[in-house]
Amino acid sequence: MAIEVTVPALGESITEATLGEWLKQPGDAVAADEPIASLETDKVALEVPAPQAGVMGEHKVAVGDTVEVGAVIAMIEAGSGAAPSKAAETPVDPPEKAASVTAAKAADKQDEVATSITLSPSVRRLVLEHGVDPSQISGTGKDGRLTKADVEQYVKSGAAQQPPLAEKGAATGAQPPAASAATGNRNEERVRMTRLRQTVARRLKEAQDTAALLTTFNDVDMTAVIETRSKYKELFAKKHGVKLGFMGFFVKAACMALKDVPSVNAQIDGEEIVYHDYADISVAVSAPNGLVVPVIRNAEAMSFADVENTIGDFGKRAKDGSLTMADMKGGTFTISNGGVFGSLMSTPIINPPQSAVLGLHRIEDRAVVIDGEIVVRPMMYLALSYDHRLIDGREAVTFLVRMKEAIEDPARLLIDL
Repeated sequence: MAIEVTVPALGESITEATLGEWLKQPGDAVAADEPIASLETDKVALEVPAPQAGVMGEHKVAVGDTVEVGAVIAMIEAGSGAAPSKAAETPVDPPEKAASVTAAKAADKQDEVATSITLSPSVRRLVLEHGVDPSQISGTGKDGRLTKADVEQYVKSGAAQQPPLAEKGAATGAQPPAASAATGNRNEERVRMTRLRQTVARRLKEAQDTAALLTTFNDVDMTAVIETRSKYKELFAKKHGVKLGFMGFFVKAACMALKDVPSVNAQIDGEEIVYHDYADISVAVSAPNGLVVPVIRNAEAMSFADVENTIGDFGKRAKDGSLTMADMKGGTFTISNGGVFGSLMSTPIINPPQSAVLGLHRIEDRAVVIDGEIVVRPMMYLALSYDHRLIDGREAVTFLVRMKEAIEDPARLLIDL
């Protein structure tokens, strides 16, 4: 008896999603609760589990289709799930034709390896681009699936420094296809924007069209934080089971600065200003499909260990795709750390309805003047983008000065100065 697979509840106020990927094809064996499809909502990707064990039946919708909650997207048939063999269906080329397609088969070999394992489109493109064998890479995603980060790390490690699979055919007489430069080919690829990317694009443009955006900069000497972190990181990890990172300092410093300058933590609602006596800090973390911004709730009441544990949990769940809509709902202020990617300076865009976002950047040694002497210090640029309709320049500058004071003298975080 066939069982319908329907779109599950997607979260509060979310009524539809986009089918991002089929993880099981018709004829594949399916275990109960095994993911068979991936759905993309405006903020997160989530997987659809099989309601029972059996055989994957007909796909009712195609990748890229918009589906509503409760809609039937596939069927699960009863059976053992043994996929039918296609060997008997494969035609045998005549001898004179076989020679002409040998090179083409060698070129296709790489793609065959990539598609023999369930890969997302972005991961598959990365595998083919670098000519690596996905079966040789350990996946860190949900159920051991490969992520873009896994492939990139594999390539960086040097393990991928070997001829692509298509070139290995040369040992048996197969010739690799001519390079694009030699043939004059100029290839293009069109890829449908994910629902997440569409939402990000729309919201960022709305922010530019609605808010009076302005960015103010300052720089901060990271010497004290680096020394404090170096001195206590081992004891911190031993006691709390988590590494002491830089984000803990910036989150706590931001909470203190937001208390001193409440307009930075406020938002405009119609003709009213909504002030918050709590700090729900949105932190940008990297996920396979792009950046997401889960929220640290009541960060002002958290310890350093609580903050670091929460951020670490967000990072793991972003990588395996298990973040939920509830994790990203709300937020009164955002911190985005472009420094982990090497950014020296940027003008971040606010995340509506929030009114401000703090951009962190890379730490680099620079010559600065202290007490009349030129010295080299590890410096970081801070950027605060804000809605000038609500936040005046004086308030933005004051906020950054409070941040600078707390980071350059971390003891202030302990005594609330």
